[in-house]
Amino acid sequence: MGWEAWFTGGLVAAMMGVLAMTRAAPDMVLLGGLTLLVLVGIVPASQAFQGLANQGVITVGALYIVVAGLRETGGVQWLVRRVLGPPKSLTQAQWRLMAPVTVLSAFLNNTPVVAMLIPAVGEWARKYQLPVSKLMLPLSYAAILGGTCTLIGTSTNLVVNGLLIDRTGVNLGMFDITPIGLPVAIVGVTFVILTSRWLLPDRRPAVSPGDDPRRYTLEMLIDADGPLVGKTIEAAGLRHLPGCYLMEIDRDGAVMPAVSPREVLQSGDRLVFVGGVDSVVDLQRIRGLTSAPNQVFKLAERRSDRLLVEAVVSNTCPLVGRNIRDGRFRNRYKAVVIAVARNGARLRGKIGDIVLRPGDILLVEAGIGFLEGNRNNQDFFLVSAVPDSTPPRHERALLALGILAAMVLLAGIGALSMFEAALAAAGLMTLTRCVSITGLRQSIDWSVLLVIAAAFGIGGALQSTELALNVATAMVNLAGDSLALNLVMIYLATVLFTAVINNNAAALLMFPIAQAATASLDTSIVPFAMAIMMAASAEFSTPIGYQTNLMVYGPGGYRFSDYLRIGLPLNGVVGCVSLGMILWLYF
Repeated sequence: MGWEAWFTGGLVAAMMGVLAMTRAAPDMVLLGGLTLLVLVGIVPASQAFQGLANQGVITVGALYIVVAGLRETGGVQWLVRRVLGPPKSLTQAQWRLMAPVTVLSAFLNNTPVVAMLIPAVGEWARKYQLPVSKLMLPLSYAAILGGTCTLIGTSTNLVVNGLLIDRTGVNLGMFDITPIGLPVAIVGVTFVILTSRWLLPDRRPAVSPGDDPRRYTLEMLIDADGPLVGKTIEAAGLRHLPGCYLMEIDRDGAVMPAVSPREVLQSGDRLVFVGGVDSVVDLQRIRGLTSAPNQVFKLAERRSDRLLVEAVVSNTCPLVGRNIRDGRFRNRYKAVVIAVARNGARLRGKIGDIVLRPGDILLVEAGIGFLEGNRNNQDFFLVSAVPDSTPPRHERALLALGILAAMVLLAGIGALSMFEAALAAAGLMTLTRCVSITGLRQSIDWSVLLVIAAAFGIGGALQSTELALNVATAMVNLAGDSLALNLVMIYLATVLFTAVINNNAAALLMFPIAQAATASLDTSIVPFAMAIMMAASAEFSTPIGYQTNLMVYGPGGYRFSDYLRIGLPLNGVVGCVSLGMILWLYF
């Protein structure tokens, strides 16, 4: 090997060490490594960032837009309520998540399945106060394990089958890999759930919603024609709101304190909630609930163009000493006060009757212009927007879910490639205004896309310097004439390269080596092809080993070492089951 191969190998080892032992951002580490490879001339500058034009990278970017459409229309809440439901424990939550994802991923591309569920799982975890770090990696792992169960479960299986057809004439059936993949999926899911208590981190926000010192009192009305009429408090999902509780119900002037979860909601009920600002945002997203002050519907902006703003009343505000109604807050500021917080105390009476004092924190619903128009206004000490507070476009929720279902179906049956289906779905989400232009721009996680693109460049260096080829050939040569040892070496080499290149590239690299080994041993290549499929499709120990692992990196709040802690043992378990089943079935 030349110096280029040694330099590339040392650099890759150094990057893995930095990622494993520090909290350095993966995109910065990989981009730094790729830059060094360009500077020393191993990777041509013209090829360094070709990964950004890769269909896989563009597909992931398009899927972020699709997910933004689901979030802005309230489709995420529908998924949480209908698909995931209320879990009784963390273990049950993991079962309820991993079992259906495993089944879905056996027949559908796992990338859109994970993209669809990431925001839903985040919402689910917040609603039921579950640690999201205990759910995001199980989501990714379930999708990966499910993909190993059928020929169409992952693109890697199709790539290897294509090589088999082109070079040997063997064409695998859809379920030929199932006797290997199904036991692997069952054992893998069970392993994750049984060991997650010790191997997955338990990371929660430093300040939970219940610790928010700003305790707002918020009044919400049950829409006359909304879906909550006739439902109990429990069934309407109003009982398990994090950091928020239902104080009382005002029904035709009669106040009902200490509301039972079995109380049936009626049209026009005025519900009084107490909670932090995050809880207020959650309430605003529930279909069938609207802010109680009637004047909120008289604002000029469409509801989907408004946001929530927190404004702290100054001692020079002309409304100090007057109640909100008499001060004509809406006319003066073109905004509506929907809640007031004062020193953590609950303020009784209707919003319009509250007499303002300096230091009161007003939660205001307003158009985008309110921020710029009042940021330097002496009437307020501080004006700041509440993140992600734009009300959902509930009327487009079914449309967004329909676009998602069409994307998954068309990609699943092969009518469109995943690339084409994702682009079409993203375009439809934009054209139908399921996602706003602002939401579209903010939805794309560029750090994930840069990591994938940089991994392509580094993987190209491993191949162009023939480092990967030499390492793989040396590993196979160590096995001698033993069929079982050759199978194990092919599997281990594929896992190794999947962890640092990507799954399809690892499969393409290892197939000709396996073909040469089976020719010299005068044996069938099919079991070796199965080993390559399993090893390239089931890599759990690094975030760059599989793109769904990378997609949950940020939402789960993970570090690189978290993947090693649970992924390396899971790699071992899956490898043992895979190799054991292949040896039992084929030798």
